Amino acid sequence: MASPGSGFWSFGSENGSGDSDNPGTARAWCQVAQKFTGGIGNKLCALLYGDAEKPAESGGSQPRVVARKAACACDQKPCSCPKADVNYGFLHATDLLPACDGERPTLAFLQDVMNILLQYVVKSFDRSTKVIDFHYPNELLQEYNWELADQPQNLEEILMHCQTTLKYAIKTGHPRYFNQLSTGLDMVGLAADWLTSTANTNMFTYEIAPVFVLLEYVTLKKMREIIGWPGGSGDGIFSPGGAISNMYAMMIARFKMFPEVKEKGMAAVPRLIAFTSEHSHFSLKKGAAALGIGTDSVILIKCDERGKMIPSDLERRILEAKQKGFVPFLVSATAGTTVYGAFDPLLAVADICKKYKIWMHVDAAWGGGLLMSRKHKWKLSGVERANSVTWNPHKMMGVPLQCSALLVREEGLMQNCNQMHASYLFQQDKHYDLSYDTGDKALQCGRHVDVFKLWLMWRAKGTTGFEAHVDKCLELAEYLYNIIKNREGYEMVFDGKPQHTNVCFWYIPPSLRTLEDNEERMSRLSKSLPLTICPPHRL
Repeated sequence: MASPGSGFWSFGSENGSGDSDNPGTARAWCQVAQKFTGGIGNKLCALLYGDAEKPAESGGSQPRVVARKAACACDQKPCSCPKADVNYGFLHATDLLPACDGERPTLAFLQDVMNILLQYVVKSFDRSTKVIDFHYPNELLQEYNWELADQPQNLEEILMHCQTTLKYAIKTGHPRYFNQLSTGLDMVGLAADWLTSTANTNMFTYEIAPVFVLLEYVTLKKMREIIGWPGGSGDGIFSPGGAISNMYAMMIARFKMFPEVKEKGMAAVPRLIAFTSEHSHFSLKKGAAALGIGTDSVILIKCDERGKMIPSDLERRILEAKQKGFVPFLVSATAGTTVYGAFDPLLAVADICKKYKIWMHVDAAWGGGLLMSRKHKWKLSGVERANSVTWNPHKMMGVPLQCSALLVREEGLMQNCNQMHASYLFQQDKHYDLSYDTGDKALQCGRHVDVFKLWLMWRAKGTTGFEAHVDKCLELAEYLYNIIKNREGYEMVFDGKPQHTNVCFWYIPPSLRTLEDNEERMSRLSKSLPLTICPPHRL
């Protein structure tokens, strides 16, 4: 590494050489930037490094941060360039803003952090790079000192930590990354996330987050309109993921039926029973455990061969519970199951819920994005009859993590369920509409700004852009299905086209291909290879 007396940070080769030593790799990097950022690629290089200071990597080795002097393009004397005379080896976090004279080192430091981030973004889309440089936990723990110390490290070391962290991170934006329903890396969403972190505010009151609170109001209303609730009426909130959104729904459903539970607890109410499909997400049982309802009070309903809830079995189990003296209070239907991508028959479920006066929740965390598509939204027919809906834009719609919404059809119910009237925070004499103080209807007090990513992406794409994204992804899923279904050595888990982007198949090893299709074969197949799910939900 260059001496601490050098200037700002940039990427160089392992031997410390910069682009002046290896101009070819600098040009190559900027060509890659040009390819993936359009016409702004060269501008980014010029902006960040000047004409003579572009990043370099040598021989495909892992780039490292190298400290060196910035070329000054300032005509003023003394020089006022933000990177001039910045020596990270002797600077610490206490030298950055709000420190006196902290503006120049702060601007230089943040620009160099941005340098690291931009290069990581560009490399994430490069098919020639690895999705991950995998190391086992014990290897990473031994290779680097991750422990926290009493004494501060200088900014030179801090930038190295940034680079090392990204070196071993999963490139979730990589074209060959497929895992857990994640969705790549959207550039507008990324920019929105950076802005959100810069604003660094809380969502509990309008006075502390005026624009973000209004954007949440506008966005949730639009989502309710798309669900089909008249005029977008109702309520909702962005929560820390679909599991929490589902738990909100369970809690509100319980409060709707037995409002006294808020003060008196579960001892004041009869045994409550919730129903969901055997292919549903595990968060329903987690929510029941957290709320004191108990996992034994979550009844799993049988599914057909495509993973859809069987309505007749749902009605049968409801009647069984009532005969035992229990109180059915919630049915959670799934729109887009995690494994099969199945959509429960919402219209039939809604009829049963209406007949027995049970709260209907739709867990559309994975499948909610299909509501943006005129071609595919029929798969959620009946969702407009639900009392509540979970919808995760950070899944099918590609919004950066995390972005999950709970939508509730009845306005004011969430507020009544959760409010605690904390007078030091939610004063009643403020000079604006207090309905914009959303903190008292949430379980959290401190709540992250999750809406801005979705709102800004929606502005950038329009509803038609999201629709095109969804349609293309499902088109790719059908393409993959058509390729695999008749290919030797592969076997579909179930017959027929997938309803979502989940394409479920087995790879059959040669040793099992001649065996008769029976329980023994399936047992051996299950031990040799797991079910493979390949959701191509990236354009």
